[in-house]
Amino acid sequence: MSEATATSAAGVSDMPPWPQRLGFIAAVFGMFMAILDIQIVASSLNEIQSGLSASQDQISWVQTSYLIAEIVMIPLSGMLMRILSTRVAFTLSCAGFTLASLGCALATSIEQLIVLRAIQGFMGGAMIPITQAVSFSIFPRRVMGGVQAVIGMVVTMAPSIGPTVGGYITETLSWHWLFLANVIPGVLVCWAAWTFLDIDKPNHAVARRLDLIGLVLIAVFLGSLEFVLEEGPGDDWFASERIVAFSATCVLAGVWFFARTLRHDHPIVDLRAFANRNFALGAGLGFVIGIALYGLVYIMPLFFGYVRGYSSLQIGQVMFVTGVTMFLCAPVVGQLSNRVDLRVLLFCGLLLVGTGTMMNANLTVESGFWQFFVPQIVRGMGLIMCIIPASRIALGTLPAHEVGNASGLFNVMRNLGGAVGLALLDTVRDVREDFHWNQLIPAIDAGREVVVAEIAKYQALLAGHVPDSYQAAVAMLAQRVSQQAQVLAFNDIFLWLGLIYVASVPLVFLLKRIDA
Repeated sequence: MSEATATSAAGVSDMPPWPQRLGFIAAVFGMFMAILDIQIVASSLNEIQSGLSASQDQISWVQTSYLIAEIVMIPLSGMLMRILSTRVAFTLSCAGFTLASLGCALATSIEQLIVLRAIQGFMGGAMIPITQAVSFSIFPRRVMGGVQAVIGMVVTMAPSIGPTVGGYITETLSWHWLFLANVIPGVLVCWAAWTFLDIDKPNHAVARRLDLIGLVLIAVFLGSLEFVLEEGPGDDWFASERIVAFSATCVLAGVWFFARTLRHDHPIVDLRAFANRNFALGAGLGFVIGIALYGLVYIMPLFFGYVRGYSSLQIGQVMFVTGVTMFLCAPVVGQLSNRVDLRVLLFCGLLLVGTGTMMNANLTVESGFWQFFVPQIVRGMGLIMCIIPASRIALGTLPAHEVGNASGLFNVMRNLGGAVGLALLDTVRDVREDFHWNQLIPAIDAGREVVVAEIAKYQALLAGHVPDSYQAAVAMLAQRVSQQAQVLAFNDIFLWLGLIYVASVPLVFLLKRIDA
């Protein structure tokens, strides 16, 4: 046998058998459903609110309950894999997610929907880190670029196409189909995972030494933290008694959890993975990536909704550019990650995300599809160049038995980055909008000729249509000023968000090289 033939045979032999590959594909589909279900519902909250006669405060809990439950489950996935085996843990997670989706579609009150969304988020949350752990467990390192490219496409595509898919489904069918659409794929994924994802054996002894106090503490800590980050901006942060109460609960539970976990022989989540420098830095960069991954998907619909008055379907059509870019770039970046130093890719990715974000720091009230077209392409290329290397850097140097636990921690950091980012974006938007309003409003002086001319123009348009045309004209002028203040606040957000990424670039130099 020639040397080339021997090398080829060795390369084929270390690949997982086809049943395991089919199981991995099923896991990827399950992860896609769990991530997509956040954004697909976010674009149709108004329709759900009308359908269930819910208040504005109640409807926000449709999202909040899902996110809180999901972030509690994610770090527990490693423990579930050890106790139940990967196959059983993933299948139960997918089955619970699917049944909860069916329940959400059949819900007749907002209270039922909120509870079922929490169950949906909790059960579906495990599918995300389990899929990541499976990829590092069954595939050899030489093909990890392509494997992570597939995961990267799912992680980035799902939030990007969510508004488009959600808007289309709601407009053509009804909001119930946002959940019913999960049922048939969910059943197929459950069957495929149970049939093909048999890669390890359960260790029931882990359950007997389960740290139940630690389990309660991590649930309270992460749950209250997510609640504060989700509800804080709307409640004016610490001006609200319930935000103060949940913040205190979060701090107390967090201190107790970390103190107990670091001393316990069998912790519910093993934080010692952070002793690995590459994992610690990779998880930190995952936190930063989460700010853009979820923050940009959140802030762009706000701009188009508040400033341009776009529908959810129109917003989805604009944002589809990012998804297409990442979909097309993922295979290329995946192959490059096998040939190029991962730190170089991450360096370029952070710069591209920062540059692409700052390219939208000069918006006007007329900005639309084409003003976001090129920046979205630049950001999309950058995001996929961040996500693929970051996960390989964070998890690639850990022993195989630590990957399941570490994958949960890595995904928690990325989700927390998104939660912190959304909270900061909401707060910054409110603060900067007030600032720019106070800067602009003095210019609306009734003694200025241009102001008098504008008011006269509006009076002429409104004469005979309203009781007091002068007051109505002044109100219209104030509305224009408010719109300009909003645009300037969005410009500040895009600038500062871009600077966060540029400022993160030096962290790349602290990472150790990982050989392909």
